[in-house]
Amino acid sequence: MQPISKVLTKVMQKRHIASDKKQLEKVVLSDPEIAAFLKRNVQLSQAQIQSSMATLFAFHQQKEDLKAGKPFIEGYVPELFLNGTVIDMSYKKTAEQKAVDQKRQVARRLQLIDLPESLRQADFKKIDVNDHDGRYDAISAAASYAGGLSKSNRGFYLSGDFGVGKTYLLAAMANRLAQKGVNVIFFHVPTFIASLSDKIQKGTVQDEIMRLSHVSVLILDDIGAETLSPWSRDDVLGVILQQRMDNRLATFFSSNMDMKRLEQHFQETRSATDPVKAKRLMERVNFLSREIVVSGPNRRR
Repeated sequence: MQPISKVLTKVMQKRHIASDKKQLEKVVLSDPEIAAFLKRNVQLSQAQIQSSMATLFAFHQQKEDLKAGKPFIEGYVPELFLNGTVIDMSYKKTAEQKAVDQKRQVARRLQLIDLPESLRQADFKKIDVNDHDGRYDAISAAASYAGGLSKSNRGFYLSGDFGVGKTYLLAAMANRLAQKGVNVIFFHVPTFIASLSDKIQKGTVQDEIMRLSHVSVLILDDIGAETLSPWSRDDVLGVILQQRMDNRLATFFSSNMDMKRLEQHFQETRSATDPVKAKRLMERVNFLSREIVVSGPNRRR
């Protein structure tokens, strides 16, 4: 803490006030926030107020600097508090800084893999719906889960044509969950499968499988549009879904195929046809989710 005389000199120079401590003291004590603070703490004696005058001067000046767009600490405002028998000063976040921090926290909790960043703006409030909307059941299920109203941790499988809003709806749910402190990974299955060769070269495949296997909420977007090998089907997708099934972790899917067609898709790989392996993988999908059909016009047009 600087001596009062030095603080006074700086304040007077900045405010072009004559070197009259009494005059400056009067200006400082008439500050509405300082006056309100002293009114709340009527037990303070004049001697205690005088001994804390340097803090009051600093508080007043920092407020003036803040009005001029020169905050002492970016994103924070000063506030007074009683520290024993003396007045002290601390800093609290502005509403704007809190909003920025909240946005950063949500961004950390929601990982988008091979999906557009614009999905971070998806919100239930932007979705118009009525009882006759072909998306009604899906929206109701997503909103219930995001709001903690679902009694089960079982996810759902959104099937429907291109552009009906499946991905956006899941993104709105993911954003709401992330805002509530839940860790979510939302990834595009075809791009993920296509990138496995690069991950093999980098030696990151197992780490990626473990990450997807154990996150609190996993969303697989556009499953069924990928080109599979027996290895990517059984040792990648199969392992991820098995781990999530064993640990009862919430898992959601979107697809242009219904579940029956997805099983047929899983049968055919680049090198073989294996209905048994496909059925085994579909058992995991069925255990983890229930199918909800989403219908309506192609909203991308």
